[in-house]
Order: sequence, then structure tokens, then C-alpha cells
Amino acid sequence: MRLLALLVAGVMLGGCNRSEQGATADTTSSSGPQLQAISLFGESLFPPPLPPEVREDREVKLVQARSDYELDPGDTDAIIWYGRRTAYLGDYRSAITIYTEGIEQHPDDARLYRHRGHRFISVRELDRAVADLQRAAELVAGRDDEVEPDGLPNARNIPTSTLQSNIWYHLGLAHYLKGEFESALRAYRECIEVSGNPDMLVATSHWLYTTLRRLDMETEAGAVLEPIDADMDVIENDAYHQLLLMYKGELDPQDLLQGTLSEDGIENATLAYGIGAWYLYNGELEQAVEIFRTVLSGSQWSAFGYIAAEADLQRLVEAAA
Repeated sequence: MRLLALLVAGVMLGGCNRSEQGATADTTSSSGPQLQAISLFGESLFPPPLPPEVREDREVKLVQARSDYELDPGDTDAIIWYGRRTAYLGDYRSAITIYTEGIEQHPDDARLYRHRGHRFISVRELDRAVADLQRAAELVAGRDDEVEPDGLPNARNIPTSTLQSNIWYHLGLAHYLKGEFESALRAYRECIEVSGNPDMLVATSHWLYTTLRRLDMETEAGAVLEPIDADMDVIENDAYHQLLLMYKGELDPQDLLQGTLSEDGIENATLAYGIGAWYLYNGELEQAVEIFRTVLSGSQWSAFGYIAAEADLQRLVEAAA
């Protein structure tokens, strides 16, 4: 109880201070950073920083996507890419608006709900994310799956996910972040059925395993690890692969954790959250809290690991209140 009391004081004080600092930033000027979301602790969240060369490349691609959209505003592919390129620059609110306008024109296109649902997760509007992703799941029921083109290609330029795997994956995540672990479990079990390559398998297996552990279903969680081995040909989801090997006892959690503390990035948030959650469901609360707070000290607030750490800390705060 003493630890939880300290957690309440530390997290809420830190959140209030950062929120006040964020509130002084320019949220109205077209040239300044635009407010994107309010964290689960009430912090003002602005577009995450990007390296100059990455920003320049994404801005060039956004110009082309906007041009394609303006040539044919009713074309669904053009709408989707305009939204995706906008979101890659951290403007999630504008991307949501683009998808919303697309849904008004194409209310039965599952892809628009899938992408808008993803960005509702980014901005912490989890009920809306669930609604969109459930609608997307209904629209693809009974249909053949399709490969989803990569907006940010991996090293081999090989897409690793599909429309249906992305729908179920993000639906499971939205439920998980809400603490609705039984609903998350149902979604991840659907997702594992359409995770047809090593990258999607390790990503889904991580969240499925963690969800099962949160439900105290250790035997079932152990079964998830059986197909996982160190020789899997994983292209981009190395963090999830390493976490699964850690869960199997083949990698040491502290060794993995040390590699995440020196850099501020999405993969590091993923690794650190997975390790923190492992400590949490293994009853080592102090270790988990320390790691979650380290994740939240970074700037990559749209990373799934960051949002999950935020959600778990919020539940711990509420439990201690």
C-alpha cells in the first residue's frame, strides 16, 4: 500500500506538471504544434518528434498523397493514403477527420474503420476505437483476407500484415488498454488465425500471451509460446520476438531492459512495456511501476507500449486511491 500511495503522488504530480508545460505551447497557430490528445493522466500531447530527414521524407510523400486525393476526393485508396501520410507526421486528429469524411462517402469500406480505429487508439479515445474496429470486423466477416500495403516499408519491403489481422490486432489492443481482457482475448484468438507469417505471429502472440497472463490462464499462455523459437525469420517485429523468447526463459529480462534505457523509440517502448507487464503479472509490482514510469518519461506517446504503460499505471493509481 505504501508503494501504491507513492505511485499516486509521483504519477499525478508528474502528469500535472507536464500538462501545464504542454498547455503553454501553441495549439492554435497553423505553424505551431497542434494539440493531438490528452493522456490518461491529463497531459497535453503534441506530435512526437521526428528526425529532420524522416520528417522531410514524410512531408514530400504527404504532398503527393494530398495531390492524389484532391484529383479524386471520392477514391477510397486516395482517402486512405492521405489519412495515413497525415498520421505519419503525428497529425492524428486531421487523419481522423480525413477517414471520417471517407466513411461518409463509403460507409461499408472496412479499411476506413480499421485506420480510423487505429488513430482513435493513438489519441486515447478507446471507446470509439472499439466501435470502429468492431464495425470493420463485421464488414470483413466471411470475406477473403487481403494484404495491407505498408506505408512505412520494412528493410525487405515485404508487407507483413493483412486487413483482417490488423482489424483484430487493433481491436484486441483497444480492449486490452481498457482493461477488458476477456474481450481482448477473443479478438487476439481471431487474430492468431489470420497471422500468417512470422512477423504477425510474434506480434499477435505477444499480446495474446500477455492477455492470458492477465487473466491468470498460465497453461494456455504457455501453449502460445510453443511455436516460438530463436530461428524465426522475423523482418521487423524483433521486439515482440525477443519478448516471447524472454517469456520462454531463453532471454534475461534485465539484459533486455538495459538495451531499452539508452534510446527513446517505439521499439524501446514495446520492449520495456512487455518487460514491465511481465513483472506486473508475476507479482513484482515495484519493478513494474519503475519500468512503466521510465516508458512514460520518453516522447513516443503514440507507441502501443507507451499507451499500455499509461493505462496500467492509471489502473494502479485508481486502485490506490
